[in-house]
Amino acid sequence: MDVVRRNITSLGGRIGVYSTPGEGSRFVLSLPLTLAVLDGMVISVGEERFVLPLTNIVESLRPKAADLHGLVGKCDVMMARGEYVRLVYLHQLFGIPGAVADPTRALVVLVETEDGSRLGLVVDEVLGQQQVVIKSLEANFRRLDGVAAATILGDGRVALILDVAGLREMSRHMDSRAPRPPSSPVAALPAPALEPV
Repeated sequence: MDVVRRNITSLGGRIGVYSTPGEGSRFVLSLPLTLAVLDGMVISVGEERFVLPLTNIVESLRPKAADLHGLVGKCDVMMARGEYVRLVYLHQLFGIPGAVADPTRALVVLVETEDGSRLGLVVDEVLGQQQVVIKSLEANFRRLDGVAAATILGDGRVALILDVAGLREMSRHMDSRAPRPPSSPVAALPAPALEPV
């Protein structure tokens, strides 16, 4: 198994092993995208444009303040369809100035990873659906956390294609390094009952 993991990692991919005692194991292989066409949703964060693969998107919505909760010293969560979903502020992950930080004024795009876990990505706008040509960054630059590839939009701008599983890992590392700043738009409340995300 170490040989398989090492080879997949050398290709820029990931392997996930999910075991349930008495039931068995599930192996999920994620390999990097090659030059291909992808159906994606173009989103904006500040002045930047990103593409989310349509296969990861569940829905987009503007949450009400009553649906937002802060886990003290951890992360912000949102109640969506009866379950709590971790909020990921893309402007914080990528250091983008001028973005909308308040989820009640921004949009939250609910996305799902290959293991079924969900995240709420806080974005300024959803600009529309578009088919894009995928170009690997690793062949021309280097591997970037949270980014699967890049593309050139119709207006000539370069947009990064986001890797939802990578964003989840980035947000977990960010949450463990520093507490939420006091200026966060979500009030800190006692932690609601939350299953691990």
